[in-house]
Parts: sequence; C-alpha cells; structure tokens
Amino acid sequence: MDKELLHEVFRREMNDRKIPLSLGKTCPVKCAFCYEKDTSYRTTFDTPLTTQEDWEYILKEIQSYPTGTEHWVVGGNEYMEWTDLFLHPRAMNWLNEFLETTDKNITLFTVGYTPATEINRLAEKYPGRINFELSVITLGSYRKRLMPHGPTVDQVLRILDGPAVTSANFYSLGPDTMYADAVKISHVNKKCLLWMGCLTPLKYIDRDTTMLMRQGKKFLPREAKKIYEANLSNTTMIQTESDITAFLNRNKIIKTFDACELEKKDTVVMAGNVYKVMSLLRKNRARYLYVPNDTLGGDSNCSTLLTFDDVGRRLTNEKRAYLPKVIMEGSSGEEKDISGTTFDEFKLRFPDCNFKVLHKVNSSLSNKKLYEKGYLKNYVEDYLGNPLHKKFEVVALPN
Repeated sequence: MDKELLHEVFRREMNDRKIPLSLGKTCPVKCAFCYEKDTSYRTTFDTPLTTQEDWEYILKEIQSYPTGTEHWVVGGNEYMEWTDLFLHPRAMNWLNEFLETTDKNITLFTVGYTPATEINRLAEKYPGRINFELSVITLGSYRKRLMPHGPTVDQVLRILDGPAVTSANFYSLGPDTMYADAVKISHVNKKCLLWMGCLTPLKYIDRDTTMLMRQGKKFLPREAKKIYEANLSNTTMIQTESDITAFLNRNKIIKTFDACELEKKDTVVMAGNVYKVMSLLRKNRARYLYVPNDTLGGDSNCSTLLTFDDVGRRLTNEKRAYLPKVIMEGSSGEEKDISGTTFDEFKLRFPDCNFKVLHKVNSSLSNKKLYEKGYLKNYVEDYLGNPLHKKFEVVALPN
C-alpha cells in the first residue's frame, strides 16, 4: 500500500481516537460468531502488518492530540477490518510504550491473547488508565465450536485473576451456559463487570451458529433469573438485546418522541425495537415507518445500525420523512451511516422527499439509557416481571 494512503487511513482512524494497528491479514482466530466476517457493506483498506516505523508515526500523531476524558481504542474499525490485535508480536510492547509516553487512557478488546502476567502488571502500574473489555464469549462446551482457534479457558481465567479486566462479556447459548460462566468468573474476579446477553445472528453467520445463538435467546430468561438469584458481588448487565433495551427505556422513548411535536400524518423512520414500543404505547402518535436492518440482516433490529440504503428500500411516495439522528452519527462528526454513505448522498437519491432530522433521537441518548437501564436486575424485575412484556413480544412488525 502506498505510504501516503496508509497514513491517510491512520489519520482517519485516529480522528476517532482509534490506535490503527494492523495484522496485515484477515483475523486468524476465525470465530464463528464474528461480525467482521463480511465487511462488504463499508469501504475498508487492506493495510499491511504494522511495522515499527508505522508505530512511531502513529504514536507521534497521537501524542499531538490534546488529552481529554476519552479512551483511545486499540484497533481501527471504520476503514480497517477489526481483528484481535494482540496477536501482533509487538502489541504488548507498544501498549506499554503508549502508557509510558502519553497521559491518555486506553480501551482494549481481545478474546484473551494478552499475556496474563504482563497485562495485570500494567494495570497495577497505570491504575485507572486501562479499560480492558475481555471477550470471554463462553467457558463451556460450546467454546471450541465457536472459537476453534481461540485461547484456552485456562489462559482466559489467568487474565481474569488480577486487576486488569474491567468487564467480561459472555453469552447465553443454552441451559447452564451464561449462569455457569457468571459463577466461575465471579469466583476468580469479584470486581469486574459481567456483561451478558445473547449473540445476534446476522445474515452472513452460518446456519448452525445462527441456531445456537437463537437457542441462547430462548434460554436467556432462565439464565438471567439464576444469576439474579445467585446475588453475585459483581455488577451484572444485560446489554445485547435491542428489544429488551427498548422496552426497559419505553418511558424515555415515548417522552422523547412526544417532545418532537410530531403530527399524526408525519412519517417517522424507526427500527423494529422502537416500532414495537411506539405501536404498543403510542399507537397513533405519528405514521411509523418500520425499517428492517436489511444491510446486516439476520436478527438485527436496532435504529443505530440502520443504513440509508435500508431506509431507501422502504420509502414509497413520501413527500416528507423524519429520520432519527442516530442513523447518521458516523465518524469524525460527519453525517454518515455505518456503511459510510453520507446524508447528502442519500438525499440526492430522493429529490422529491423533504427529510427532517429528529435531533433528540441521538446516540448520546441511546448510549446513556443503555447503561442506565442495562442492569440484569432491571431485566428480571421490569421486563420478565412485568406482564406488559408479553404484549410487547407479540407486537407484529409490518411486511
């Protein structure tokens, strides 16, 4: 790759506070559930293996940025393919250098390739600066099937046995999966956040893995109740189910749309999770235009992941349509969707439709509410324990 183009890709990622390291190849871990199996919906560049010269350029650029409260994320995922970068032979050296030569915080994701002793030593040396989100996925019998080339359970537990891990994410895949993992992880580490839920099958996930993911969703209530009753010392959260998140935030969703002062005849674009809330609790507030997540497909059902192409497929003869701001909150503050299509490009496709933006329906709101209402306790008490959730689950989505 031409060095000028490579540096431009680096700069684009760094503008979003990403540390653009590269393995120079497709991720060798080959997890069956990986959402980067198909990146054709967005433009990515085949960046070569990051060299020491590349790293020196990246670090110098990062050092020129002002330090704020944000974390720098190891790995680019806007213009680069997301991979487990701790397979890079120099990754830990560079992580150490970043912490030593800057005053910036860092977020790292891995399925467990960080050397346990070394990463825990860094956490002790730089307290509060490392946000380590460990993708445990599962410690049980499905692990080999989902992660045939992943690190061993013993390696993952060694990483957990120390101060480094901020949160561990793992999922319901059937009876005594998520619950068993929660108990085991809590026994090793009583402080890290337990981030749970289900894996969402997208259209390019293979059939057997899709069936396993859906089996996990079927058993989620049972698994969550058992964890709730176990009363673990760790903070426990359910964060991967968009329908559940929407239901738990139903009052805020309704209040936000009421504040938009919409007329009954107004066409409002929304994904299925919000559509179900509004159809059940504000049936005639406006004309709700349900838009499926066709770009990602599968069971995806979330406004944040809608693309302009998804919206375009559902438009007919509308003269005016309201779009949630959250669709177009791309990188670097640009008005673009997750595929990289800009709002201006989309509007050119529909010159006869006047698009209005619902600025109150934005990612700041959704992220804030995701955390406020995302506790497992809320899921068990206000979702499973609320008779209204049964009516919510049977709300039909339009064809």
